[in-house]
Parts: sequence; structure tokens; C-alpha cells
Amino acid sequence: HEGLTRLHIVDSMHERKALMAELADAFIALPGGLGTFEELFEIVSWATLGIHAKPMGLLDVEGYWTPLLAMLDHGVTEGFIGTKQRNIIVHADTPDGMLARLVDARVPEQAPLMGKEDT
Repeated sequence: HEGLTRLHIVDSMHERKALMAELADAFIALPGGLGTFEELFEIVSWATLGIHAKPMGLLDVEGYWTPLLAMLDHGVTEGFIGTKQRNIIVHADTPDGMLARLVDARVPEQAPLMGKEDT
């Protein structure tokens, strides 16, 4: 695109994701496929490991992310995902709602990896 003010060319997908994570103030996942899922969960994993404390959100266009959100909640119920870990992912169904949620979002320095002990 000729209207870009900056273009970053990297050698690998890992380098691309690391650069995006470094430059971003927050992360918003739009509906997407497996690559989007992979990027989303890597950035969530980095937050749970304390690598970053940037807010993350799902823009739930026409309920696209609703099944994933239910699965995450199921993981909490079953004791595989801690409540604090689950709550680092916010969601909204409008861009304005998403931005408002991200402004209010707080990511713990290191979210517990699993269990009900953090409820």
C-alpha cells in the first residue's frame, strides 16, 4: 500500500508476532480463521506468563466469538482455566464498545495458569 507511513519486513512469523506485540498498546481480534486463533492464544499465553500486560479483546461481530467465549467459560468451570486468566480477554459486539472495554481492562502482571483458587 503506497499510503503507508511505515513498513516492517521481517524474516519469520515469530518475528512478526513479536514485533506486533512490542508495538501494540492493545490487541483486538476480529473474526478470522486458524491464524487469528493462533495469534490470539499466543498473545493470551504471553500475558499469562507475564511477558506483557496489554489488554486483549474479541470484537464479536454477529456472535462469531460467542462459541469460543463459551468454551473458555467451560474451561473455567472444569478447573483448567483460572478466572483471572479467563478475564484478561474482554469482548464487545461494536467497535465503540470494544474500545471502552479495552480502556477499562486490567491484565494482571501474571495471571494464574489454571484452577479455581483465584476466583
